[in-house]
Amino acid sequence: MNWPSKILPTAILLSSALPCAAADWIQFRGNPAQTGVAPGKLTAKPQLLWKFKTRRPVTGAPAIAKGRVYIGSTDGFLYCLNAKTGQKIWSFEAQDEIEAAPLVLGSSVYIGTSDRHFYALNAATGKMRWKFRTGDKILGGANWFPGSNGIPRIVFGSYDNKLYCLDAKTGKQIWNYNTPNYINGAPAIGGGKAMFGGCDGNIHVVSLGSGKKVREIPTGAYIAASGALSGQTLYIGNYGNQFFKANVASGRISWRYKERAFPFFSSPALSGDRILVGSRDKRLHCLSATKGTAMWTFNARGKVDSSPVVCDGKVVFGAENGRIFLLDLRSGKPLWTYDTGKPVTGSPAVSNGTVVIGSEDGNVYAFGAK
Repeated sequence: MNWPSKILPTAILLSSALPCAAADWIQFRGNPAQTGVAPGKLTAKPQLLWKFKTRRPVTGAPAIAKGRVYIGSTDGFLYCLNAKTGQKIWSFEAQDEIEAAPLVLGSSVYIGTSDRHFYALNAATGKMRWKFRTGDKILGGANWFPGSNGIPRIVFGSYDNKLYCLDAKTGKQIWNYNTPNYINGAPAIGGGKAMFGGCDGNIHVVSLGSGKKVREIPTGAYIAASGALSGQTLYIGNYGNQFFKANVASGRISWRYKERAFPFFSSPALSGDRILVGSRDKRLHCLSATKGTAMWTFNARGKVDSSPVVCDGKVVFGAENGRIFLLDLRSGKPLWTYDTGKPVTGSPAVSNGTVVIGSEDGNVYAFGAK
């Protein structure tokens, strides 16, 4: 990763090996704002490049950094794979299922698991550097921001109702923020704040410096999805069958989208004036960012819990019917599809023209131009 200049002198352990390129997909949704947009080109007719078999369903999202894919499986292993061939480089065994997406910073990879621990591993070897115990399982991905001492800080939520901030080098807790219910999704980060939805039905806005509450924004139903941030605006859906545009500075809801009575578990992608989000109504929705109205919808014929990724004027995502879809961003017309045979509830990562995604058939798939 290209660290900010003030971080470089004191972060040698984190940045000396396996530096990340601009096209790398180092975390859930690709960046701290979680916008779900990848740079570069993406062929309209991808081919299967490789697939890697794990022992159980793969429901989490991958990270891609420096020619390696990092992805967890419900078999309890975090796998490091060669991004070009799919060959296993190493695996790390946790004590329970892994559904969270990894975060790769410099020479370390960070992952939360259902065994209640958050791990920091050597990205080159898979050797554990430290672990931090929470009070319950961790299903959401981690995010990060630069610390005042030059060492990055890691932020993630747990089913013990807390959002944690840890020192990336040592795993020492900086602060925690307590909520009334589970935290399932990953926090979006921007403007000195962490923003996430809780199972208490609120959007929480928390100061990164102090870990103190800035504000809460009620939505009326619990939130399992992660949000995407654009400036002072957070886009997020809930289990009350609504999708929101929320101003985190004022605490006001700008608009609500509710076309059918089905929950939103998918996290949105933000591309210009368009918001892309899946729903359990079996459709991918393309919404106007300003008006909150549908520009188009695509019937995937299976629940869409997978979070879409936008790249090169195209949208890629999975569905519960086992299919992976590639659509044209402007029109919503299908360009390509692939059937895995089992539900695809995990989200894709896109890097250097390659799409990597897991399926509940236990495989990790890579697609691109041969």
